[in-house]
Amino acid sequence: MSAAAACHDFSGEPVGPLPTVIADKDLVARAFGNASATYDGASRLQRLMGDAMLDAWPYPDGQGGLRILDLGCGTGWFTHQLAQRPAADITAVDLSPGMIRATQERVGAGVTCVVADAEALPCPDASFDVVFSNLMVQWCEAPDRVLAECRRLLRPGGRLMLSTLLDGTLVELARAWAQADPGQAHVNRFETESSLRRRVSQQLPGATVTTQTIKLPYESPLALAAELKNLGAGFKSDNRRKTLTAPGRVRQMCRHYPKAADGRTLASYEAARITWRRPA
Repeated sequence: MSAAAACHDFSGEPVGPLPTVIADKDLVARAFGNASATYDGASRLQRLMGDAMLDAWPYPDGQGGLRILDLGCGTGWFTHQLAQRPAADITAVDLSPGMIRATQERVGAGVTCVVADAEALPCPDASFDVVFSNLMVQWCEAPDRVLAECRRLLRPGGRLMLSTLLDGTLVELARAWAQADPGQAHVNRFETESSLRRRVSQQLPGATVTTQTIKLPYESPLALAAELKNLGAGFKSDNRRKTLTAPGRVRQMCRHYPKAADGRTLASYEAARITWRRPA
């Protein structure tokens, strides 16, 4: 039985302490599932970050037979690319059934697709040569558990390639909303760089963490908001407004959003990449 097939029938206990909740799992799964039809057209940042990880692929181009986990596969864009590697044994995992359906449609029967929680994955120890995870862990309730699961699932000598977002992401949007609607959060909370580095040092000793600021252009703040909605990445919190935000507040937000010199709207994304090799 392959490592991928084994993911269907193994049940393990979650690993690691539970930190402060970042997002509600049911809400995350529903939001991304509802966006499965619009996600690909809006995923500029996701492709940029995923492409950068593939450009740093740690194995020779001709090396085959790798067992690869795409953790937080979304619609399977990168699952499909990973499956092009010679004789690769691919497992795609996502919390959202809607995303898993989209992945299955894209990659066909040659990839094992599993609906599962990244904090407690139904796969045996040392199942994979590579864990690839692109902009997923920032939506998890317990990032420590995700990192511990990645460590558990990698065979000796196996590699983790993971990207995430940090505090300061969408800072322009957060500040504009703070002026337009004081006291009401409108932008998701992300982990600080120092907190992420502490988690990584505890769970993945010797891992490398690199950070960068990525600025993407938009025609307007409303275009930015539309992209976030189409990604399923809108504001997720029990404290969010349960009704549509009043048009007047939206106009105020747009007025307060800073403009670049050429008149465009720029949004900042604080991105981090984690690479780690499990000791042999």
